[in-house]
Amino acid sequence: MSSAGAAASARLPIVLVPVGPDEDALDATLAALEAHTPAGTRVWLADDAQAGPRGQALIARWLARTRLQAAHTRRATAIGEAAHLAEALAACGEADVLVLAADARPTPGWLERLAAGLQAQPRAATLTPWCNAGEVAAWPRLGEITPLALAPEALARACAGLQDEYPPLPAAVAHAVLLRGGALRAAGGVDAASFRSWPAALVDLSLRLAGLGWHNLLAADVFVLRTRESAIAPGDPARLAARWPGWQAQIAGTLMADPLRVLRARLAAALDAAAGPQPDLFA
Repeated sequence: MSSAGAAASARLPIVLVPVGPDEDALDATLAALEAHTPAGTRVWLADDAQAGPRGQALIARWLARTRLQAAHTRRATAIGEAAHLAEALAACGEADVLVLAADARPTPGWLERLAAGLQAQPRAATLTPWCNAGEVAAWPRLGEITPLALAPEALARACAGLQDEYPPLPAAVAHAVLLRGGALRAAGGVDAASFRSWPAALVDLSLRLAGLGWHNLLAADVFVLRTRESAIAPGDPARLAARWPGWQAQIAGTLMADPLRVLRARLAAALDAAAGPQPDLFA
């Protein structure tokens, strides 16, 4: 890699992938990372004793050929999703970190656009891209999981028309979230003592950051694909409700008001325009 390329990669966040047990999903994620992430980007595959022999072999093959500056760690025994991510994020210090679910598939330009958004929004603590299984950041319909057959390149081109759009979210979402390292440190990091699952711990972190005056925003010019939403561990919803009594009402209000509907429509229109008119089947 050239010195200019190395400098550019150093300005990008660390990509942290908490490895899961689904080898096929992990394979697709690593392929998408390889295809759509700048060479030399720092990538950390952090395994909380989740990958089986096939998954570990898959990771070893990918590490041997990747263009990325990648590393893999594996714990001998699992400590749990939230605790493992808290440990990994603490090890990153004040670096900006993009936590990417192990079954998520980024699209072209994703990391560069997210990094640019964090720079353009100095009070943003978290940036979350669109996702077809993205809860409050879901497209085409809020809060729904919608299988998409669209090409990653088409999604990326359509999202480019939403550059400079960073509307607020009630909290970051776990399919992919860019965390500002300084804000994370100021908020005391991830509370793994109270929460077992990453999605619940991320909601708690988002609300603590908001309480400190930081913002949780949607990066409307980025799309990440996924087949399912993250699972919240039993007991975590009750812990969230106890700590944040207004959280459920806030989510319900978001679902009813759908403040992102105009941006969703603009993205749909951009995809329709790119597809062009349907051919006349009877010509």
